[in-house]
Amino acid sequence: MNTAKRIEILGIPVDMVSMAQAVEILGGLMKSMGCSLIVTPNSEIIVNAGKDPKLKEIITSADLVIPDGIGLVYASKILGCPLTERVTGIDFLNWILDWLEQNGKSIYLLGSKPGIDGNPGIADLAAKRMKETYPGLSVAGTHHGYFSESEEVGIVEKINQSGADFLCVALGAPKQEKFIARYQKSLNAKAAIGVGGSLDVWAGTAKRAPEFYQKHGLEWLYRFAREPSRYRRITALPLFMIKVLITRGR
Repeated sequence: MNTAKRIEILGIPVDMVSMAQAVEILGGLMKSMGCSLIVTPNSEIIVNAGKDPKLKEIITSADLVIPDGIGLVYASKILGCPLTERVTGIDFLNWILDWLEQNGKSIYLLGSKPGIDGNPGIADLAAKRMKETYPGLSVAGTHHGYFSESEEVGIVEKINQSGADFLCVALGAPKQEKFIARYQKSLNAKAAIGVGGSLDVWAGTAKRAPEFYQKHGLEWLYRFAREPSRYRRITALPLFMIKVLITRGR
């Protein structure tokens, strides 16, 4: 059960939690009935949710909404209700893996690119490295993210048959959140989270920003420097801040 205080940023709810509190809530969700949904919004997702009623509904009904983006921390201060701290999705995933290992629970990895010419896919590579880091972790199964809508029911059945306690979905936002929400009542896993490109980092096919960028909330700048084609996504941050300042003015 999530007892954390929630604030609204541009009409989208965000939980005021530290990493330790988020992990504690995770423990409660893993004991609750049904499949709980955990979302990790950043500035871009908040802006998109303001234009996408379905995404807004999903975030609003989620069981845990962690403040993934540094923009949310700045916005909360501007709005006079400062968040406890930034809880990045990739760091939270590390804590999830540790919790699952310590409690004898299993995880299923869904998403990212499939293998080519007999080589393992991203989810398989990520699973291997997770097992190396957390030797006691049980990986119930993996499946790539390149599937059609007609295959979704079969994939959900495969996840359920694996007996996985936790589901990690890497399809990119908001596709991953919408996938989980669409099958939430059918999933046997106790909780599920969308992790974006985190599996690529775990697999070693993508690099996380250096520690300096992480500490100063500048991962977006690092990614932009490496991939200038992301400029359209980067514009979401200033747009987000402008909207927050307008909201404060009102």
